[in-house]
Amino acid sequence: MHIGLIGGIGVAATVVYYQRLTAAADRLGVPLRLTISHGDIHSLIRNNLDDAREAQAAIFADRLAGLKGAGCDCAALTSLGAHFCFDELKRRGVLPLVSGVAPLDDEFAARGLRRVGLLGTQVVMETRLYGQLRRTEAVALDAEAEALGRTYREIAVAGQCDPDRRRVLQDAGRRMVEDLGAEAIVLAGTDLNLAFDGTDPGYPVIDALDVHVALLARLAAGAVALSDVAA
Repeated sequence: MHIGLIGGIGVAATVVYYQRLTAAADRLGVPLRLTISHGDIHSLIRNNLDDAREAQAAIFADRLAGLKGAGCDCAALTSLGAHFCFDELKRRGVLPLVSGVAPLDDEFAARGLRRVGLLGTQVVMETRLYGQLRRTEAVALDAEAEALGRTYREIAVAGQCDPDRRRVLQDAGRRMVEDLGAEAIVLAGTDLNLAFDGTDPGYPVIDALDVHVALLARLAAGAVALSDVAA
């Protein structure tokens, strides 16, 4: 299975996808056929804030056409924030799409989690992962969603996280655990590893990127059928 990724949204997240996907394929003992098409984080941010779904879907469709031309069998977005136009992109039918959001509900339920806290873009937090969680309740700091979303965007564009922004995000997670009853904090933004990797914030953390990568690796290995996971 030849996997295509739309990357560059942002660059740091794409690097982590590449690192973890190749490592997961190695653990499964399969050669990885992978092609990455570079997207533009700045247009994505503008369209996300404007809720310009069709405009962003058109940009992504062009990237998908390139991936299809490179021989990819399916594709994925390396940003949960980019999934705001997932349905619009799916309707264009360029390539089968493997969602990074859809597997999360089953993952949380399998871990026995009843309530999780979300960190990510403003839209991801306010919509509770686009309303796709059915078996686990999601909470967020709604009054701070705009500010936290801005902090996340700054990290994604910079491709790095300074100590002050790390403290802001880790404190937000702590308050969702202590005040809102979250049993774990979900990094629902693929650049958030920059703020959490290599640290112990004092509460359980689930990187949504890892759930998506595990699914893509199993797909590449033929352990799951494309028809079962693609939109």
